Amino acid sequence: MLPLTSLAAPKGAVPPAPVAAKKAVVDTYHATKVDDPYQWLEKSDDPEVRKWVDGQMAHMRAVLDKLPSRDAIRARLTTLMTHKSPGYFGMVQKGGVFFAMKIQPPRPQPMLVVLSSLEDPSTARVLVDPVEVDPSGKTTIDFVKPSPDGKKVAVSLSKNGTESGDVTVYDVATGKPLPGEAVVPRVNGGTAGGDLTWNGDGSGYFYTRYPRGEERPAEDRDFYQQVYFHKLGTPTEQDTYELGKDAPRIANFHLRTSEDGAYVLAILGNGDGGEYALYLRGPQGTWTQVSKFEDKLTDDAVFGQDGGLYALSLKDAPRGKVVRLSLATPMLEQAKVIIPEGKAAIAGFRPMATRLYVVEQLGGPAQLRMVGLDGKDLGLVPTPPVSSVGGLVSLGGDDLLVSTSSYTQPYTVQRYSAKDGTFTQTSLGRTSPVDTSNVVVDRVMCTSKDGTQVPLNILHARGAKQNGNNPTLLTGYGGFNISLSPGLNPLNFAFIEQGGVVAIANLRGGAEFGEEWHANGSLTKKQNVFDDFYACAKLLVDSKWTKPERLAIEGGSNGGLLMGAALTQHPEMYRTVLAHVGIYDMLRVELTPNGQFNTTEYGTVKNPEQFQAMFAYSPYHHVKNGTKYPSVLFTSGENDPRVDPFHSRKMVARLQEATGSKRPVLLRTNNMGHGIGTPLNERIEEEVDVYSFLFNELGIKYQPVNGKVAAPAPK
Repeated sequence: MLPLTSLAAPKGAVPPAPVAAKKAVVDTYHATKVDDPYQWLEKSDDPEVRKWVDGQMAHMRAVLDKLPSRDAIRARLTTLMTHKSPGYFGMVQKGGVFFAMKIQPPRPQPMLVVLSSLEDPSTARVLVDPVEVDPSGKTTIDFVKPSPDGKKVAVSLSKNGTESGDVTVYDVATGKPLPGEAVVPRVNGGTAGGDLTWNGDGSGYFYTRYPRGEERPAEDRDFYQQVYFHKLGTPTEQDTYELGKDAPRIANFHLRTSEDGAYVLAILGNGDGGEYALYLRGPQGTWTQVSKFEDKLTDDAVFGQDGGLYALSLKDAPRGKVVRLSLATPMLEQAKVIIPEGKAAIAGFRPMATRLYVVEQLGGPAQLRMVGLDGKDLGLVPTPPVSSVGGLVSLGGDDLLVSTSSYTQPYTVQRYSAKDGTFTQTSLGRTSPVDTSNVVVDRVMCTSKDGTQVPLNILHARGAKQNGNNPTLLTGYGGFNISLSPGLNPLNFAFIEQGGVVAIANLRGGAEFGEEWHANGSLTKKQNVFDDFYACAKLLVDSKWTKPERLAIEGGSNGGLLMGAALTQHPEMYRTVLAHVGIYDMLRVELTPNGQFNTTEYGTVKNPEQFQAMFAYSPYHHVKNGTKYPSVLFTSGENDPRVDPFHSRKMVARLQEATGSKRPVLLRTNNMGHGIGTPLNERIEEEVDVYSFLFNELGIKYQPVNGKVAAPAPK
């Protein structure tokens, strides 16, 4: 990637944003002609494109660097984001050894550690620190997979936000790469992801393999993922094929091994839309297809301790049901329903010795239910209200670790004793960098265009007045079956402590109420997501929390698409927009590698009905000349493997050309990726730009704080 040069302007001067040339291009889709004058901006390595990006960056820097209180904002955000409290996540126990990823600000990247005691994190020993591998801080750990005996661990490492991860096997005792062991390249990627699972005796592992060398044309090398087996101590060129030759071009695999090592499960995903097929490798080394895409088993399938295979099924059960299959005869028609569909959507589960722990989605918040292996309801595990529940880790028997968090309480990890039904707090969670005791969370319902009730979570200081004048930040996502669950985000409090209100919408397209909720926000029904978001914004205004002149919106990735649709469909509703790594040209997104994986979620222009649906909301194609658009800060990553940065470039060019207002439209890009693996110091600098812009656009005069959110002063 060519460097992003820093162009200096005379002190005090703001160089104008470079005007993008318009070059006549017309594409035809199903007899519909579509102008695309900025298609030339798609070529990232074109010198003309680099010159335009450099000019945009110079303009952006000159605008943002002049904003007031940047030093104070930087100091506050640095305090919040480098809070010294460590955190542990991704915990797994193998061979009596606990492995975990550790966050330890101001370290730029999470580290892999082993823990001798769950009660005493000081026993943590660093096994792999990406900064020791790469002092630049731009190498990150994609995933870790310990061997069954806990003596070895396979680690995928990628650089510069590319998510292109190579696997190294480390000796747990020494913390060094295993002598004589090959590094296996490109196990992980930004399109199909990546995974591996060990065989029973730890002598090798099954892994996801992308095409290498000249095996396929260059345009196919981010596709056609397959499953191979690597035997330790042998060259990777000798790895053997296992599965996937007949899989779709947009195949992606998840891999799991039974506790006894006799069986391997491969879960084949058909792109990103939520379709899966399951394959089982038995003791004889042969693969059997357990389910097809149309059978609607999900990627939530795990081996039980009782010798069964448990899977979440959506067949005639959009909120999910759990079925059990026999490993000896894994025939779907003989599967037994253990947990039938209920009122809550099943978000995940963990089979244990005598019961299953089931995470149930309640429209964003979650709860944890216990069900016997015979299907008998054993009641709820007590968890905080309006919280997220996850990180279920077996401790043997029916005991487990449970992670919870809420909008006002930090991530905590507790040990649950099944015998007496009690929790014991561990020290593996984090403390909060801010006193949240004066923050209130209101959960309300908004009525969307078609009458659907959409949850909205409103965070504000106790005593805040609904006077129609509060600076307010509304966020959402609405896609890919992803739920926006409660969690403490310190940056929310950087806004609330300045008198702001934060609102988080649970939109269709997510998994908050199950597959029907997701399906009604995908493919030809994607417009529902944007209608839901507008309904949430309208409620904030109608209920006097704010007014359009003081309402900001923010979203990233699929949420960036949401931002583009929001500002083009209702530009009068928002004062400023923060759009991160978003998709804005829905007609050409599938020409990029990850865009093809997205077709099972968004649709394809090859299908006439889906084309019409996407063209109807594609933000880039609905920018209108002379419209007074809100101010917008677009952020993107030059190495982004998920959303090509050309989307932001084209959208910025079109908005700068068309807007009838004098509000800024800025492009901020970096040499990282989608946000995954961005070093902490670079994340801080980006947030300083974002919040300086946000405060200035909403008319907030920044006031230094003491770390506690104060009640509003009497008027």
